Amino acid sequence: MRQNIIFRMLYGLLAGLVLCVFSAPSSGEVLKIVVKDTIHPITDEYIGRALDEAARNKDQAVLIELSTPGGLLDATRDIIEKILASPVPVIIFVTPSGSRAASAGFFILESADVAAMTPGTNAGAAHPVTLGGGKMDDVMKEKLENDTAALLRSVVSKRGRNIEVAESAVRQSKSFTDQEALSQHLIDYVASSEQDLFQQMQGKTLKRFNGQTATLNLVGQPVLDYNLTLKEKILGFIMDPNIAFILLAIGALALYAEFNHPGAVVPGTVGVVFILLAIFALNLLPVRFAAVVLIFSSFALFALEAKFAAHGVLAIGGIVTMVLGALLLVDAPIPEMRVHLLTALAVSIPLGLVTVFLMSIALKARANKVVTGVQGLVGEIGTARTALSPQGKVFVHGELWDAIASSNLAAGQAIVVRRVDGLQLQVDPVPSMQRTPAATLV
Repeated sequence: MRQNIIFRMLYGLLAGLVLCVFSAPSSGEVLKIVVKDTIHPITDEYIGRALDEAARNKDQAVLIELSTPGGLLDATRDIIEKILASPVPVIIFVTPSGSRAASAGFFILESADVAAMTPGTNAGAAHPVTLGGGKMDDVMKEKLENDTAALLRSVVSKRGRNIEVAESAVRQSKSFTDQEALSQHLIDYVASSEQDLFQQMQGKTLKRFNGQTATLNLVGQPVLDYNLTLKEKILGFIMDPNIAFILLAIGALALYAEFNHPGAVVPGTVGVVFILLAIFALNLLPVRFAAVVLIFSSFALFALEAKFAAHGVLAIGGIVTMVLGALLLVDAPIPEMRVHLLTALAVSIPLGLVTVFLMSIALKARANKVVTGVQGLVGEIGTARTALSPQGKVFVHGELWDAIASSNLAAGQAIVVRRVDGLQLQVDPVPSMQRTPAATLV
Protein backbone atom coordinates (compact mmCIF):
# COMPACT_ATOMS: atom_id res chain seq x y z
CA MET A 1 0.00 0.00 0.00
CA ARG A 2 2.77 2.38 0.97
CA GLN A 3 4.62 1.54 -2.29
CA ASN A 4 1.51 2.41 -4.34
CA ILE A 5 1.31 5.79 -2.62
CA ILE A 6 4.98 6.48 -3.38
CA PHE A 7 4.55 5.47 -7.03
CA ARG A 8 1.50 7.75 -7.36
CA MET A 9 3.46 10.65 -5.89
CA LEU A 10 6.37 10.11 -8.26
CA TYR A 11 3.98 9.80 -11.18
CA GLY A 12 2.32 13.05 -10.19
CA LEU A 13 5.65 14.86 -9.92
CA LEU A 14 6.75 13.55 -13.32
CA ALA A 15 3.46 14.59 -14.93
CA GLY A 16 3.79 18.04 -13.38
CA LEU A 17 7.33 18.41 -14.65
CA VAL A 18 6.31 17.43 -18.20
CA LEU A 19 3.39 19.85 -18.05
CA CYS A 20 5.68 22.66 -16.94
CA VAL A 21 8.10 21.95 -19.75
CA PHE A 22 5.49 21.88 -22.48
CA SER A 23 3.51 24.84 -21.15
CA ALA A 24 6.59 27.02 -20.55
CA PRO A 25 6.07 30.70 -21.27
CA SER A 26 7.83 32.54 -24.09
CA SER A 27 11.58 32.95 -23.94
CA GLY A 28 11.17 36.68 -23.50
CA GLU A 29 13.74 37.34 -26.23
CA VAL A 30 13.40 39.68 -29.19
CA LEU A 31 14.75 38.16 -32.40
CA LYS A 32 16.37 40.83 -34.55
CA ILE A 33 17.22 40.69 -38.26
CA VAL A 34 18.62 43.37 -40.56
CA VAL A 35 17.45 43.78 -44.17
CA LYS A 36 19.56 46.32 -46.07
CA ASP A 37 19.21 45.26 -49.66
CA THR A 38 16.73 44.99 -52.49
CA ILE A 39 13.80 42.65 -51.91
CA HIS A 40 14.30 39.35 -53.72
CA PRO A 41 13.83 35.60 -53.03
CA ILE A 42 16.83 35.42 -50.67
CA THR A 43 15.30 38.20 -48.55
CA ASP A 44 12.07 36.22 -48.48
CA GLU A 45 13.94 33.09 -47.35
CA TYR A 46 15.83 34.99 -44.64
CA ILE A 47 12.73 36.64 -43.15
CA GLY A 48 10.74 33.40 -43.34
CA ARG A 49 13.51 31.47 -41.54
CA ALA A 50 13.69 34.12 -38.80
CA LEU A 51 9.91 34.06 -38.24
CA ASP A 52 9.95 30.26 -37.99
CA GLU A 53 12.82 30.40 -35.50
CA ALA A 54 10.98 32.97 -33.37
CA ALA A 55 7.84 30.82 -33.39
CA ARG A 56 9.79 27.73 -32.30
CA ASN A 57 11.47 29.62 -29.45
CA LYS A 58 8.23 31.42 -28.50
CA ASP A 59 9.98 34.78 -28.62
CA GLN A 60 8.05 37.88 -27.65
CA ALA A 61 8.64 39.68 -30.94
CA VAL A 62 10.64 39.80 -34.17
CA LEU A 63 12.36 43.11 -34.91
CA ILE A 64 13.19 43.75 -38.58
CA GLU A 65 15.49 46.70 -39.24
CA LEU A 66 14.65 47.72 -42.79
CA SER A 67 16.42 49.82 -45.41
CA THR A 68 15.55 49.07 -49.02
CA PRO A 69 14.94 50.84 -52.35
CA GLY A 70 12.33 48.22 -53.27
CA GLY A 71 12.41 44.98 -55.16
CA LEU A 72 10.40 42.21 -56.77
CA LEU A 73 6.64 42.11 -56.24
CA ASP A 74 6.41 38.31 -56.00
CA ALA A 75 9.01 38.17 -53.22
CA THR A 76 7.23 41.07 -51.48
CA ARG A 77 3.91 39.23 -51.52
CA ASP A 78 5.55 36.13 -50.05
CA ILE A 79 7.14 38.18 -47.25
CA ILE A 80 3.85 39.90 -46.43
CA GLU A 81 2.10 36.53 -46.32
CA LYS A 82 4.67 35.22 -43.81
CA ILE A 83 4.44 38.35 -41.62
CA LEU A 84 0.64 38.23 -41.50
CA ALA A 85 0.65 34.52 -40.60
CA SER A 86 3.37 34.84 -37.94
CA PRO A 87 2.28 33.79 -34.44
CA VAL A 88 4.98 36.14 -33.09
CA PRO A 89 4.34 39.91 -33.39
CA VAL A 90 6.53 41.57 -36.03
CA ILE A 91 8.04 45.03 -35.54
CA ILE A 92 9.48 46.75 -38.61
CA PHE A 93 11.81 49.65 -37.91
CA VAL A 94 13.13 51.79 -40.78
CA THR A 95 16.63 52.70 -39.61
CA PRO A 96 19.27 54.21 -39.48
CA SER A 97 18.77 57.85 -40.42
CA GLY A 98 19.01 58.33 -44.16
CA SER A 99 17.41 54.96 -44.86
CA ARG A 100 14.19 54.38 -46.75
CA ALA A 101 11.42 51.86 -47.18
CA ALA A 102 10.56 52.60 -50.78
CA SER A 103 8.35 50.70 -53.21
CA ALA A 104 8.26 47.06 -52.00
CA GLY A 105 9.68 48.20 -48.66
CA PHE A 106 6.58 50.36 -48.04
CA PHE A 107 4.30 47.34 -48.48
CA ILE A 108 6.38 45.35 -45.99
CA LEU A 109 6.43 48.25 -43.52
CA GLU A 110 2.63 48.55 -43.58
CA SER A 111 2.18 44.80 -43.07
CA ALA A 112 3.91 44.86 -39.65
CA ASP A 113 2.16 44.61 -36.31
CA VAL A 114 4.20 47.64 -35.28
CA ALA A 115 5.58 50.06 -37.89
CA ALA A 116 8.25 52.55 -36.83
CA MET A 117 10.78 54.89 -38.38
CA THR A 118 13.93 56.67 -37.28
CA PRO A 119 14.11 60.48 -37.70
CA GLY A 120 15.58 61.32 -41.08
CA THR A 121 14.06 58.35 -42.92
CA ASN A 122 11.33 58.16 -45.55
CA ALA A 123 8.85 55.65 -46.94
CA GLY A 124 6.47 55.36 -49.88
CA ALA A 125 6.86 55.83 -53.65
CA ALA A 126 5.20 52.44 -54.12
CA HIS A 127 3.74 52.89 -57.60
CA PRO A 128 4.17 49.63 -59.56
CA VAL A 129 6.73 49.78 -62.35
CA THR A 130 6.80 47.49 -65.34
CA LEU A 131 9.76 45.16 -65.53
CA GLY A 132 12.52 46.91 -67.41
CA GLY A 133 11.13 50.32 -66.56
CA GLY A 134 9.45 50.68 -69.95
CA LYS A 135 6.10 52.33 -70.61
CA MET A 136 3.04 50.12 -70.03
CA ASP A 137 -0.10 50.31 -72.11
CA ASP A 138 -3.05 51.91 -70.29
CA VAL A 139 -4.94 48.68 -69.65
CA MET A 140 -1.93 46.85 -68.17
CA LYS A 141 -1.00 49.91 -66.12
CA GLU A 142 -4.51 50.12 -64.66
CA LYS A 143 -4.61 46.38 -63.88
CA LEU A 144 -1.23 46.36 -62.15
CA GLU A 145 -2.00 49.55 -60.23
CA ASN A 146 -5.38 48.27 -59.03
CA ASP A 147 -3.87 44.93 -58.03
CA THR A 148 -1.10 46.42 -55.90
CA ALA A 149 -3.45 49.04 -54.42
CA ALA A 150 -5.85 46.28 -53.36
CA LEU A 151 -2.98 44.39 -51.71
CA LEU A 152 -2.01 47.47 -49.72
CA ARG A 153 -5.62 48.24 -48.73
CA SER A 154 -6.17 44.71 -47.47
CA VAL A 155 -3.09 44.97 -45.25
CA VAL A 156 -3.52 48.54 -44.02
CA SER A 157 -7.22 48.16 -43.15
CA LYS A 158 -6.54 45.19 -40.89
CA ARG A 159 -3.72 47.09 -39.16
CA GLY A 160 -6.02 50.07 -38.53
CA ARG A 161 -3.89 52.54 -40.47
CA ASN A 162 -4.84 55.28 -42.94
CA ILE A 163 -6.03 53.48 -46.07
CA GLU A 164 -6.50 56.57 -48.25
CA VAL A 165 -3.05 58.02 -47.57
CA ALA A 166 -1.37 54.64 -47.93
CA GLU A 167 -3.05 54.08 -51.28
CA SER A 168 -1.76 57.45 -52.52
CA ALA A 169 1.76 55.99 -52.31
CA VAL A 170 0.70 53.47 -54.96
CA ARG A 171 -1.49 55.57 -57.22
CA GLN A 172 0.39 58.88 -56.97
CA SER A 173 3.87 57.65 -55.99
CA LYS A 174 3.80 59.77 -52.83
CA SER A 175 6.62 59.45 -50.34
CA PHE A 176 6.51 60.43 -46.66
CA THR A 177 9.04 61.58 -44.08
CA ASP A 178 8.97 59.96 -40.66
CA GLN A 179 6.91 62.80 -39.17
CA GLU A 180 4.49 62.87 -42.13
CA ALA A 181 4.02 59.11 -41.89
CA LEU A 182 3.37 59.37 -38.12
CA SER A 183 0.95 62.31 -38.34
CA GLN A 184 -1.03 60.64 -41.15
CA HIS A 185 -1.15 57.37 -39.24
CA LEU A 186 0.88 55.27 -41.64
CA ILE A 187 3.24 54.21 -38.84
CA ASP A 188 2.89 53.84 -35.09
CA TYR A 189 6.11 55.32 -33.70
CA VAL A 190 9.10 57.52 -34.50
CA ALA A 191 12.07 56.43 -32.40
CA SER A 192 15.75 57.29 -32.35
CA SER A 193 16.82 53.75 -31.38
CA GLU A 194 15.39 50.32 -30.74
CA GLN A 195 15.46 50.89 -26.96
CA ASP A 196 13.60 54.17 -27.44
CA LEU A 197 11.06 52.26 -29.53
CA PHE A 198 10.66 49.60 -26.82
CA GLN A 199 10.15 52.31 -24.21
CA GLN A 200 7.34 53.90 -26.26
CA MET A 201 5.71 50.51 -26.83
CA GLN A 202 5.97 49.37 -23.21
CA GLY A 203 2.69 48.02 -21.89
CA LYS A 204 0.65 49.15 -24.90
CA THR A 205 -1.81 46.77 -26.51
CA LEU A 206 -1.66 46.03 -30.23
CA LYS A 207 -4.16 44.31 -32.48
CA ARG A 208 -2.90 41.33 -34.46
CA PHE A 209 -3.93 40.66 -38.06
CA ASN A 210 -6.18 37.79 -36.92
CA GLY A 211 -8.08 40.09 -34.57
CA GLN A 212 -6.40 39.00 -31.34
CA THR A 213 -4.66 41.46 -29.06
CA ALA A 214 -1.21 41.34 -27.54
CA THR A 215 0.74 43.45 -25.06
CA LEU A 216 4.49 43.72 -25.51
CA ASN A 217 6.85 44.44 -22.62
CA LEU A 218 10.23 44.52 -24.32
CA VAL A 219 12.18 46.95 -22.14
CA GLY A 220 15.16 45.15 -20.66
CA GLN A 221 14.53 42.01 -22.68
CA PRO A 222 17.53 40.46 -24.50
CA VAL A 223 17.75 41.18 -28.21
CA LEU A 224 19.18 38.26 -30.19
CA ASP A 225 20.73 38.96 -33.60
CA TYR A 226 19.71 36.42 -36.24
CA ASN A 227 22.16 36.47 -39.13
CA LEU A 228 22.16 35.28 -42.71
CA THR A 229 23.50 31.79 -43.30
CA LEU A 230 26.64 31.35 -45.40
CA LYS A 231 24.48 30.10 -48.26
CA GLU A 232 22.23 33.14 -48.07
CA LYS A 233 25.24 35.48 -47.93
CA ILE A 234 26.77 33.88 -51.04
CA LEU A 235 23.48 33.84 -52.94
CA GLY A 236 22.71 37.40 -51.87
CA PHE A 237 26.12 38.48 -53.18
CA ILE A 238 25.89 36.73 -56.56
CA MET A 239 22.27 37.83 -56.98
CA ASP A 240 23.57 41.36 -57.46
CA PRO A 241 22.95 41.67 -61.23
CA ASN A 242 26.37 43.26 -61.70
CA ILE A 243 28.09 40.29 -60.04
CA ALA A 244 25.95 37.81 -61.98
CA PHE A 245 26.91 39.50 -65.26
CA ILE A 246 30.62 39.50 -64.38
CA LEU A 247 30.44 35.78 -63.51
CA LEU A 248 28.65 35.04 -66.78
CA ALA A 249 31.14 37.03 -68.87
CA ILE A 250 34.24 35.55 -67.20
CA GLY A 251 32.77 32.06 -67.46
CA ALA A 252 32.11 32.51 -71.17
CA LEU A 253 35.66 33.81 -71.71
CA ALA A 254 37.14 30.85 -69.81
CA LEU A 255 35.15 28.35 -71.90
CA TYR A 256 36.20 30.23 -75.03
CA ALA A 257 39.85 29.84 -74.00
CA GLU A 258 39.32 26.12 -73.29
CA PHE A 259 37.82 25.54 -76.75
CA ASN A 260 40.81 27.23 -78.36
CA HIS A 261 43.30 25.29 -76.21
CA PRO A 262 41.74 21.86 -75.64
CA GLY A 263 43.17 19.99 -72.71
CA ALA A 264 44.09 23.08 -70.67
CA VAL A 265 41.45 21.91 -68.11
CA VAL A 266 41.74 24.92 -65.76
CA PRO A 267 39.93 27.43 -68.05
CA GLY A 268 37.21 24.88 -68.73
CA THR A 269 36.69 24.16 -65.03
CA VAL A 270 36.61 27.86 -64.12
CA GLY A 271 34.22 28.55 -66.99
CA VAL A 272 31.75 25.84 -66.00
CA VAL A 273 31.75 26.86 -62.31
CA PHE A 274 31.30 30.57 -63.05
CA ILE A 275 28.54 29.99 -65.59
CA LEU A 276 26.67 27.65 -63.23
CA LEU A 277 26.86 30.26 -60.47
CA ALA A 278 25.60 32.94 -62.87
CA ILE A 279 22.75 30.72 -64.06
CA PHE A 280 21.74 29.95 -60.48
CA ALA A 281 21.65 33.65 -59.58
CA LEU A 282 19.88 34.72 -62.77
CA ASN A 283 17.33 31.94 -62.27
CA LEU A 284 16.10 33.86 -59.21
CA LEU A 285 15.92 37.16 -61.10
CA PRO A 286 13.67 38.28 -63.97
CA VAL A 287 16.00 37.68 -66.92
CA ARG A 288 15.62 38.47 -70.62
CA PHE A 289 16.98 35.43 -72.43
CA ALA A 290 17.41 37.50 -75.60
CA ALA A 291 20.03 39.48 -73.64
CA VAL A 292 21.90 36.25 -72.87
CA VAL A 293 21.94 35.50 -76.61
CA LEU A 294 23.37 38.97 -77.25
CA ILE A 295 26.18 38.39 -74.73
CA PHE A 296 27.21 35.06 -76.25
CA SER A 297 26.85 36.46 -79.80
CA SER A 298 29.45 39.07 -78.95
CA PHE A 299 32.07 36.31 -78.65
CA ALA A 300 31.26 35.18 -82.19
CA LEU A 301 31.93 38.74 -83.40
CA PHE A 302 35.23 38.79 -81.49
CA ALA A 303 36.27 35.53 -83.18
CA LEU A 304 35.37 36.87 -86.62
CA GLU A 305 37.42 40.02 -85.95
CA ALA A 306 40.49 37.91 -85.16
CA LYS A 307 39.99 35.71 -88.22
CA PHE A 308 39.22 38.30 -90.86
CA ALA A 309 41.08 41.33 -89.43
CA ALA A 310 38.18 43.74 -90.05
CA HIS A 311 40.19 46.68 -88.66
CA GLY A 312 38.24 46.66 -85.39
CA VAL A 313 34.74 46.92 -86.87
CA LEU A 314 33.63 43.46 -85.72
CA ALA A 315 35.34 43.91 -82.34
CA ILE A 316 33.47 47.18 -81.75
CA GLY A 317 30.26 45.44 -82.81
CA GLY A 318 30.96 42.69 -80.29
CA ILE A 319 31.59 45.18 -77.48
CA VAL A 320 28.39 47.09 -78.30
CA THR A 321 26.45 43.82 -78.40
CA MET A 322 27.82 42.76 -75.02
CA VAL A 323 27.07 46.14 -73.43
CA LEU A 324 23.48 46.02 -74.71
CA GLY A 325 23.11 42.45 -73.51
CA ALA A 326 24.37 43.43 -70.05
CA LEU A 327 22.06 46.45 -69.74
CA LEU A 328 19.04 44.39 -70.81
CA LEU A 329 20.01 41.25 -68.89
CA VAL A 330 17.92 41.71 -65.74
CA ASP A 331 14.35 42.85 -66.32
CA ALA A 332 13.91 44.54 -62.92
CA PRO A 333 11.56 47.32 -61.80
CA ILE A 334 14.18 49.45 -60.02
CA PRO A 335 17.64 50.66 -61.15
CA GLU A 336 19.35 48.99 -58.17
CA MET A 337 18.40 45.59 -59.59
CA ARG A 338 19.79 46.15 -63.09
CA VAL A 339 23.32 45.97 -64.47
CA HIS A 340 24.93 49.41 -64.31
CA LEU A 341 26.29 51.04 -67.47
CA LEU A 342 29.71 51.46 -65.84
CA THR A 343 29.85 47.73 -65.04
CA ALA A 344 28.80 46.82 -68.58
CA LEU A 345 31.53 49.01 -70.10
CA ALA A 346 34.21 48.00 -67.58
CA VAL A 347 33.64 44.31 -68.38
CA SER A 348 32.83 44.42 -72.09
CA ILE A 349 35.72 46.53 -73.40
CA PRO A 350 38.61 44.64 -71.71
CA LEU A 351 36.89 41.32 -72.37
CA GLY A 352 36.53 42.14 -76.05
CA LEU A 353 40.18 43.15 -76.39
CA VAL A 354 41.41 40.06 -74.51
CA THR A 355 39.22 37.73 -76.57
CA VAL A 356 40.38 39.18 -79.90
CA PHE A 357 44.00 38.95 -78.75
CA LEU A 358 43.67 35.30 -77.67
CA MET A 359 41.86 34.38 -80.87
CA SER A 360 44.52 36.06 -82.99
CA ILE A 361 47.26 34.07 -81.26
CA ALA A 362 45.34 30.84 -81.75
CA LEU A 363 44.75 31.47 -85.45
CA LYS A 364 48.39 32.42 -86.07
CA ALA A 365 49.58 29.31 -84.26
CA ARG A 366 47.40 27.12 -86.43
CA ALA A 367 48.60 28.83 -89.62
CA ASN A 368 52.31 28.54 -88.79
CA LYS A 369 54.46 25.71 -90.18
CA VAL A 370 55.03 22.82 -87.80
CA VAL A 371 58.51 23.19 -86.31
CA THR A 372 58.52 20.36 -83.80
CA GLY A 373 58.39 16.58 -84.08
CA VAL A 374 58.87 14.51 -87.20
CA GLN A 375 56.73 16.80 -89.34
CA GLY A 376 59.04 19.67 -88.44
CA LEU A 377 61.69 18.08 -90.73
CA VAL A 378 59.63 18.66 -93.87
CA GLY A 379 61.20 21.50 -95.84
CA GLU A 380 64.49 21.36 -93.90
CA ILE A 381 67.74 21.56 -95.91
CA GLY A 382 70.56 19.12 -95.20
CA THR A 383 73.55 17.38 -96.80
CA ALA A 384 73.98 13.93 -98.34
CA ARG A 385 76.60 12.11 -96.25
CA THR A 386 76.77 9.25 -98.72
CA ALA A 387 75.85 8.92 -102.34
CA LEU A 388 72.12 8.44 -102.78
CA SER A 389 71.46 5.92 -105.51
CA PRO A 390 68.71 6.34 -104.61
CA GLN A 391 69.18 5.28 -100.92
CA GLY A 392 71.82 6.48 -98.52
CA LYS A 393 72.52 8.63 -95.48
CA VAL A 394 71.75 12.34 -95.04
CA PHE A 395 72.55 14.82 -92.29
CA VAL A 396 69.52 16.95 -91.36
CA HIS A 397 68.83 19.07 -88.31
CA GLY A 398 71.92 17.78 -86.46
CA GLU A 399 70.99 14.13 -86.98
CA LEU A 400 71.92 11.33 -89.39
CA TRP A 401 68.95 9.82 -91.26
CA ASP A 402 68.30 7.07 -93.78
CA ALA A 403 67.02 8.67 -96.95
CA ILE A 404 65.78 7.88 -100.41
CA ALA A 405 66.13 10.41 -103.20
CA SER A 406 64.01 10.99 -106.27
CA SER A 407 67.23 10.83 -108.34
CA ASN A 408 70.83 9.81 -107.80
CA LEU A 409 72.78 12.33 -105.73
CA ALA A 410 76.49 12.62 -104.96
CA ALA A 411 77.87 12.74 -101.42
CA GLY A 412 78.07 16.29 -100.06
CA GLN A 413 75.21 17.55 -102.22
CA ALA A 414 72.54 19.71 -100.58
CA ILE A 415 69.14 18.11 -100.20
CA VAL A 416 65.67 19.20 -99.00
CA VAL A 417 63.29 16.94 -97.08
CA ARG A 418 59.98 16.40 -98.87
CA ARG A 419 58.38 13.73 -96.71
CA VAL A 420 58.95 11.63 -93.61
CA ASP A 421 58.07 7.97 -93.96
CA GLY A 422 58.61 6.34 -90.59
CA LEU A 423 62.38 6.59 -89.96
CA GLN A 424 63.21 7.26 -93.57
CA LEU A 425 63.27 10.62 -95.31
CA GLN A 426 62.27 11.26 -98.89
CA VAL A 427 64.54 13.98 -100.25
CA ASP A 428 65.17 16.00 -103.39
CA PRO A 429 68.23 17.92 -104.53
CA VAL A 430 68.24 21.59 -103.59
CA PRO A 431 68.36 24.02 -106.53
CA SER A 432 71.54 26.10 -106.46
CA MET A 433 69.67 29.32 -105.66
CA GLN A 434 68.24 27.81 -102.44
CA ARG A 435 71.56 26.60 -101.04
CA THR A 436 72.91 28.20 -97.91
CA PRO A 437 76.38 28.02 -96.43
CA ALA A 438 74.94 26.08 -93.48
CA ALA A 439 73.62 23.42 -95.84
CA THR A 440 77.16 22.54 -97.04
CA LEU A 441 78.61 22.10 -93.54
CA VAL A 442 79.27 18.58 -92.29
